[in-house]
Amino acid sequence: MSITSAGTGPSPSIPGVTASVPLLEPPGWAIAQRDLFSLLDHAWRRFAKDFTGEDGRLNYTGALSSRDGVDDFYEVFFNWPQLYLLGGADDLLAAAELHWEGVTRQLTELGMLHDEYERGYDWFHQSESLLLLYFLSMAAPERWSERALRFADLYVDPANGNYDPEHRIIRRPHNGSDPRREGLSEGGAYPWLPEEARMYGFPLDWMLPDGAPEPELSQDPRLGEEMRRRIGSGDTAVNLAAAGLVLNAWILSGEERYRTWISDYVGAWRERAAANDGIVPDNVGTDGEVGSQLDGRWYGGHYGWTWPHGWYSVGQAALVAALAAAAATGDDGFLDLVRPALDTVIAQGRTMTFNESDSSLRSRWTAQLADDVDTPTLHVPFRHSDRGWFDFNPLLSAVPTALWHHSAAASDQRRLERLREAGGVDWRTVRPFRTKEEAGHEEPWFAFLSGDNPGYPERILAVAQAQVRHRLARMDRYRDLDVPEEDIHLWQQSNPVVTEALVQLTWGGPQVVYNGGLQQARVRHYDAHTRRPGLPPSVAALVTAIDPAATTVELVNLDPESTRTVVVQAGACAEHTIRAVRHTACQDPSWIGGLYDYGHREPTVTETTVAVDGTWISVALPPSTRIRLTLELLLRTRAPSYRTPFDAAEGDTSSGIDHRGGR
Repeated sequence: MSITSAGTGPSPSIPGVTASVPLLEPPGWAIAQRDLFSLLDHAWRRFAKDFTGEDGRLNYTGALSSRDGVDDFYEVFFNWPQLYLLGGADDLLAAAELHWEGVTRQLTELGMLHDEYERGYDWFHQSESLLLLYFLSMAAPERWSERALRFADLYVDPANGNYDPEHRIIRRPHNGSDPRREGLSEGGAYPWLPEEARMYGFPLDWMLPDGAPEPELSQDPRLGEEMRRRIGSGDTAVNLAAAGLVLNAWILSGEERYRTWISDYVGAWRERAAANDGIVPDNVGTDGEVGSQLDGRWYGGHYGWTWPHGWYSVGQAALVAALAAAAATGDDGFLDLVRPALDTVIAQGRTMTFNESDSSLRSRWTAQLADDVDTPTLHVPFRHSDRGWFDFNPLLSAVPTALWHHSAAASDQRRLERLREAGGVDWRTVRPFRTKEEAGHEEPWFAFLSGDNPGYPERILAVAQAQVRHRLARMDRYRDLDVPEEDIHLWQQSNPVVTEALVQLTWGGPQVVYNGGLQQARVRHYDAHTRRPGLPPSVAALVTAIDPAATTVELVNLDPESTRTVVVQAGACAEHTIRAVRHTACQDPSWIGGLYDYGHREPTVTETTVAVDGTWISVALPPSTRIRLTLELLLRTRAPSYRTPFDAAEGDTSSGIDHRGGR
């Protein structure tokens, strides 16, 4: 069957199938999934009512006294357009756009933005701010393209003062729309709080001899002139996350200059990593040489390997850049910007309990590990300095999971399997926690995809419900608070929108890499009736396998009266090709039985195969039906695009990356 009503569905050339297997006992995961959508619809409206003004800004009357804070305003809403893309309410996109506009005006009034963009700050924080823009670009490219390209041009066009094309570096750690902003702070010492110093130590830690008394923070040379001179200029590894901003511009426009910039800039860092035994260094001087401002050290840069977070910040930035370069060029060799460093920290790992470690992220892991803080498991070092590797933590699985999802390579899958074998913690366990990344459940999801965690869908959906309800209770407690500057994280901590479970289960992808990534997914869905992204009302989806040769998606229509039509897309950005689909069918109505039968018979389910050779397949779901699709995919055969099945020109059957963009 093919959809032929061009006014109400996708392009008529998109092949389609009709579900025919009766839905008799709805699976628990399907009911739980739709219940979560309903709860989230209530929750975001409550948050907007309690914490924002009519123009979308946050209820805040204070000032911002340092360069920090922009991210804390935008991050609040980062996953609202993501929820819309998953199938959230029709008016959620407009609400998310309103909040971006309102917060942007608010931050401009606070002196933090110039021409709607961060004046100058590090990319560990800028990347967090920009997730909202990336999802808005995906959801409404025609409205967000101008801004997205203008922001990317701050880096691609050397005239804006951020990029040095000769040395292929971003000129300073704090960068953005104001080229006059230099150094790392205004005036005196870097604003480093005593609690932060206790947790993370200091930059330039070799400058204070062992046993020397700690100076006052305001007089500490590690936070003053020496810090400005040594790490206040030149490039730093977290700037690699800017590749996500430029990739978004390339996806929107297809302009070659964006692809060229990604290839050149990320390529330079790839060369530096190769020259450093595969480990990406964290600093490049203004002369283009690694370590030239740090006495030859490949470590010690701003937000780098030594201070304050190490692998937590460096690994995510390198991953964002590697995935961006691979997407833009079609060269998966860029993943070697990440793999050797990842394997190095794993090789340095030790088995210990978390309570025995020297972790600087204690509050995070205490919540995430729960009772397993005393279970011996693999810990890897996040940081490196003159004294070697230190700051041991359980490995963040987001990086190796994203690598495996992109490449589908046996070596990347085997790395995850080895990590699971080396750990003392049961990867099937789903713990009720939420980090600001709204992620962290990659291990039980991997176990589910491996076939030995069948209860995962219902368990993670229950945890998501608990997270929303907890946030609603927190909102009740703090909605009347006059928020002081030191508590501007309140809104992030109260945001009740949760999407990790829905991303994993309906898209077959990991949660977005929080420090500046673009969404990964095996599939996405569109509602053919409303011609918008996301699952239609009453429809639930479950991706049970992401093997490209057999990506499996179950679709269920819980509505007993209405037909729903779902268009399934291959890839987050229509970058894959569906060669063929094998699907379940029930052509024998005898399961209904006779008039006086006391029950129904077991339906006879068969399978049939449909050739596709395209990006989309349309699935009609009559009332109370279900279908299982097994997709044979070819990965990354097309340039990533935000086009939809309703506006795409058909006939694109390219077998490789279309460097023209194909928009």
